[in-house]
Amino acid sequence: MIKLLAKLFIVNPDDTENPAVHEKYGVICGGFGVFLNVLLFVFKLFAGIAAASVAVTADAFNNLSDAGSSIITIIGFKFSSKAPDSEHPFGHGRLEYISGLIVSFLIILAGVELLKSSVNAVLHPEPVESGLLPVLVLFVSILIKFYMYVYNHSISKKINSAAMEATARDSLSDTVSTFVVLASMLITHFVDTSVPLDGIAGSVVAVFIVISGITAARDTINPLLGSTPLPEFVKDIEEEVIKHEPVLGVHDLVVHDYGPGRTMISLHAEVPGDINIFELHDVIDNAESDMEKRFNCIVTIHMDPIDLKNDEVTSLRELVSSEVVLIDSGITVHDLRIVPGRTHTNVIFDIVKPLSCRQSDEYIRETISARVKDVRPECICVINIDHPFV
Repeated sequence: MIKLLAKLFIVNPDDTENPAVHEKYGVICGGFGVFLNVLLFVFKLFAGIAAASVAVTADAFNNLSDAGSSIITIIGFKFSSKAPDSEHPFGHGRLEYISGLIVSFLIILAGVELLKSSVNAVLHPEPVESGLLPVLVLFVSILIKFYMYVYNHSISKKINSAAMEATARDSLSDTVSTFVVLASMLITHFVDTSVPLDGIAGSVVAVFIVISGITAARDTINPLLGSTPLPEFVKDIEEEVIKHEPVLGVHDLVVHDYGPGRTMISLHAEVPGDINIFELHDVIDNAESDMEKRFNCIVTIHMDPIDLKNDEVTSLRELVSSEVVLIDSGITVHDLRIVPGRTHTNVIFDIVKPLSCRQSDEYIRETISARVKDVRPECICVINIDHPFV
């Protein structure tokens, strides 16, 4: 259904990097979600009243809150697509994350309210009337909610949307919770037991809903705080830059995410120091242009010249590189240069210390300096320690 709606209402639906396409997918999925959730609410409410089941009735109102969440998601997609203005030069893309966060809070609230009513049903149980209609409604609801999970999850991956993934997680938790309600109703019907299964099932449903809300909140908070880009994306960026000869390497890569379709990338590209600066500038311009087209982003590349024909620099670079990995295999070296003098030679370079490295910056400086000095007594290391953003 979503594919059909996308073909009908979206021009070039496969161009998911286009903010307009991104928005339309969000609106279509959200609108379809409102329709299905309202439909489920009506049928479940009728079934819950007929069966006198607090679990079924609570599950119905959970679907009503899901409809409200879908409306918030639609609003978030609409506002996030607004163009940049004087007050928000980076656009409004992060509003999508905020809408996803609001949805997650509503999910948690629904779970807490359901837990209250379910605990009350455990403490003060009432007989539950199971029948063909409530069972059929719950079974159909499970199928519909699982379908909603599948299409929301699929579209969230397609357009890289945290808000859509939050909606998908909510649908999956609803699938599980409704299954629990159905199971408790069937057990109560076929097994004569004094255990308040209806209230217990409602409590289990509530726990699933709260966990789903917390997970969704975490997934939307991460991009708001600034999360690490996917390793695959980092690899694609590096490969795209390296293919522009004579670029030799990439470091100091930073990816700023201001919402879907609004990514800013900055990095340092290592280039040979003996090539005409105008030729190198043209290469970097081409690299920036190609990256902007491929990743739909804004790119700034800084050139770092490397002296490839100086045997002294090459020797010291190899020495330092071999020593740093003895401290931590993840440490890398870049921008090494030498400043010779009458009494000593300064070896100036940067190292990138991975966040997983437990050694202090001072320990790393002292250790590398001592090891280099053992081999090259005339050398004094001047070390700047960088911390990665990817």
